Amino acid sequence: MASDFRAAAPAKTDLPVYLASRVFGTTGIQIQSLAIGWEVYETTGSALDLGWVGLAQFLPLMLLSLPAGAVADRLNRKLILAICRIVYTLGALALAFASSTSWAPVAGASLLPTFLVLALLGATRAFSFPAASALLPALVTVDRLPRAIAMSSTTFQVATIGGPAVGGLIYAAFGAHAAYLTAAACLAVSGVCVFSLRTPMPKRAPTTEGPVTRVAHGLRYVFREKILLGAISLDLFAVLLGGAVALMPIFARDILDVGEMGLGMLRSAPAVGAAATAAFFAFFPMKRHAGRLMFSAVALFGGATVAFGLSESFALSLFSLAILGGADMVSVVIRQSLIQLRTPDEMRGRVSSVSYVFIGASNELGEFESGVTAAWLGTVRAVVLGGVGTLLVTGLWATMFPDLRRADRLDRS
Repeated sequence: MASDFRAAAPAKTDLPVYLASRVFGTTGIQIQSLAIGWEVYETTGSALDLGWVGLAQFLPLMLLSLPAGAVADRLNRKLILAICRIVYTLGALALAFASSTSWAPVAGASLLPTFLVLALLGATRAFSFPAASALLPALVTVDRLPRAIAMSSTTFQVATIGGPAVGGLIYAAFGAHAAYLTAAACLAVSGVCVFSLRTPMPKRAPTTEGPVTRVAHGLRYVFREKILLGAISLDLFAVLLGGAVALMPIFARDILDVGEMGLGMLRSAPAVGAAATAAFFAFFPMKRHAGRLMFSAVALFGGATVAFGLSESFALSLFSLAILGGADMVSVVIRQSLIQLRTPDEMRGRVSSVSYVFIGASNELGEFESGVTAAWLGTVRAVVLGGVGTLLVTGLWATMFPDLRRADRLDRS
């Protein structure tokens, strides 16, 4: 497929600025997410309400992610990402206002304003992810892209470690209002970093394709490339079935009895394992056996989920979550490298958005599934059954996608 893009030379200083924007943005989102989960569960005591938190973000993500990918392939990705950071900041400020007024979640209908803000943030994430993901290749040369992806993943995980820990401390000391304001400050700094990027964006030639046609081309490309389809869909079901993030407030308060600060540590633990794994790949890029490593990592993710669900020890729970995060990062590095290296630049926004529908949106749908399952079967059973389901999916996908299983190097099968 011929590209209608004219590549621009990356500015040497832009990658650190991009990584800084990722650190501050992720930190803000993590603080905000922790505060929402604890505030809702603390005031309603309902696992199902935690599920609704995920669904409120999933629905706009599902509806808008594919069109957002087409937008990222036609408009300036830096501008899209900067606007998203502004909306994120306003959303955090709205949650701070809600937590300090009669809008604060108490029960039933009073959760509606919070859910409306979450829906707005979900819609913003639909546009943010494909723009940010497709922007990275413009900042580095092709030979440095796998390492840049690992560095980007490392910074993301470092922020995912620090964000919940900081959020838990602030929440315990000053309340939800202060946590949301801190999140807003971090997101505002992230926006400033995005505006500071100096690399000229690739110029796009005019096209007669309509938005529906462009979205359809992105879908067809993913479904035609079986290795990409297998990698994306494997992560989809692993995240959907094995995710226990939404239920962590229940584990922190009712099972492990560790409070807000303990919740911050639980939320940070997967990122500790993921950051260590991503840092390893940043210095020692993956060379061979990508397919086998991916399937092994997803199976380990499922096993660690089962261990976390059964644990009644805080230390064992933290260890299980760290293993879970490290295994997930192996899968992330392989999937993201496959997408970026096997996709033409003019398709990256759309292919990234398809990946985000499968992976990113499934985080929120997985939270809803976890909340509903926990309300029906109990929290421990919900997590354990999800981990077992991930193991079963891993075996099934190994049979259905033999090309992915046999994939050796990331840049070729």
